[in-house]
Amino acid sequence: MNAEAQSPSVRRRASVRTKRGAAPKAVLGPGDWIDAALTVLATETIDAVRVDVLAKRMNVTRGSFYWHFEDRDDLLGRLLEHWRKTTTERVIERFTLGSNSPGEMLKGLLALPYHGRTAAHASSVEMAIREWARRHEAARLVVAEVDNQRLGYIAQCFTALGCSLSEARHRADIFYATLIGQSILGTQILESQIEERLRMLGQLFVDSATGPKHPA
Repeated sequence: MNAEAQSPSVRRRASVRTKRGAAPKAVLGPGDWIDAALTVLATETIDAVRVDVLAKRMNVTRGSFYWHFEDRDDLLGRLLEHWRKTTTERVIERFTLGSNSPGEMLKGLLALPYHGRTAAHASSVEMAIREWARRHEAARLVVAEVDNQRLGYIAQCFTALGCSLSEARHRADIFYATLIGQSILGTQILESQIEERLRMLGQLFVDSATGPKHPA
């Protein structure tokens, strides 16, 4: 559920000089700093997400950063919140507000890891955040919240297909593990094979949930 992680940056109508004394240009908004931080996080580690690194990357002074954030911890906290909203809340909202059936929503989620470069970048960010969560409590709590929210939504879809609460939860756990795995390994499949892969995944998870129910 992480292919929608990118959102437009917010830019303010103001000006600031770059480090090299170039002509004034638009001041970077907080969204620009968060986007830059996500890019660094995706290609390196959380330790590389530092104010000086980001300022150099965007060719601005550190002063621009402090217009929007109290310190690095403030940036990291807002980065986590941005990730949670864009990869979970907005994805769920988009699927929920659509006219898709529960089965179509589940199949749509299974297709997210195959959304090209956007999905690959989002997957890199997700892996980096999960690695970060292994070492830092604040990140761990956000990841746990995200996992619970995603699992709850997926379980609701299976319940709507007619599964019992227990079966829906088990199916959600396995579905989510597969979805995360596909987001990591999906780039290793040929583009010509994606349609067949999604058809098989749909049969495995969705069609089987709507098939005949056998008594326990």
